[in-house]
Amino acid sequence: MRLPVRIVILGAGFGGLELSSRLSAELAGEVEVTLIDQGDAFIFGFSKLAVMFGRRTLEDVRLPYRRIAKPGVEFRQETVVSIDPERKRVVTNAGTYDADILVVALGADLAPEATPGLVGAGLEFYTPEGAARVREILPHFEGGNVVIAVLGGFFKCPPAPYETAFMLHDYLTRRGVREGSSIHLVTPMPKPIPVSDETSNAIVALLDERDITHSHSSWITSLDSTKVAHIKDGRELPFDLFLAVPVHRAPPVVVESGLTEDGWIPVDAKTLSTRFTDVYAVGDVTSAPVPRAGVIAEGEASTVADVLINQIKGGPTPAPFGGEVICYIEMGDSTIGKVNVNFLSGSAPTALFTPPSPEAAEEKALFASTRRQRWFG
Repeated sequence: MRLPVRIVILGAGFGGLELSSRLSAELAGEVEVTLIDQGDAFIFGFSKLAVMFGRRTLEDVRLPYRRIAKPGVEFRQETVVSIDPERKRVVTNAGTYDADILVVALGADLAPEATPGLVGAGLEFYTPEGAARVREILPHFEGGNVVIAVLGGFFKCPPAPYETAFMLHDYLTRRGVREGSSIHLVTPMPKPIPVSDETSNAIVALLDERDITHSHSSWITSLDSTKVAHIKDGRELPFDLFLAVPVHRAPPVVVESGLTEDGWIPVDAKTLSTRFTDVYAVGDVTSAPVPRAGVIAEGEASTVADVLINQIKGGPTPAPFGGEVICYIEMGDSTIGKVNVNFLSGSAPTALFTPPSPEAAEEKALFASTRRQRWFG
């Protein structure tokens, strides 16, 4: 009798949760899946903004990993200490795991220290804890200059800084301090959604309607203690509140493993395989030619599931990863727009923008509920 295939998945975000759920559902009895994450709970990325603006609490949005109860899947809350991709061996703070198949889905770390002055003068809102800190500060903000800044070239969820600007405008308006405030969004991106002029133009129009200043293709190099942000082109932006999307980096344990090139893990875009046999990588930690986003990681994980199911059970050759996703965008006044994007299936990326609507808000709620049920139910 063939022994179950040992599959070790590092990281329990969108990618790790989707892959472990698929493998449990479709390879029950044929695989032993170990899912490892240093955290004790999953939080949807978009929930951070709900926390930041007081719509939800951190406890409301946490989905504890202890709820995972799937055949053939064991969750371990441990910190990965080393990865040997040649031997497919993983060492954590609690033990050693030898895998037949290894999947790295550890995401990207935030590096606030990479921007001089940010730690002392600004605030990051891209972690749950950072969003919670901003939540405590916003009720006491009585007006002034707000800068929302993307500080690196690669970052999770490209629409999020714009969503933050729209939601901050609404929040300050409700508090009666918007007229005494300015909001300036600064980003290295050339436009909000580079693959879609239609979506980008709609977002820029909404920024302009709300008197939100925007500087695209602009890099902030440092902040100083006098609350001035310095831009690479020589401009200076005084601020009273600085909200940052910090520089993103691959986790050190991934870099030290030898998996990365130019800071990220290169993968075959069709299968998400790495240069190491039976080692795959999905999500923000890769250099796949797609944006870093939870829905992308989920789609990549689904492709890896198809590849592994084919490898273990046989059947038709799995389709390559197509990069087809739906992205929901908060566009102010609790309205939600939608973008259907196809990055890899055609000759060039395409995007179809749907203006804000109640239907899109319902779809986003359904998106979250179905994932909660599939991954934790």
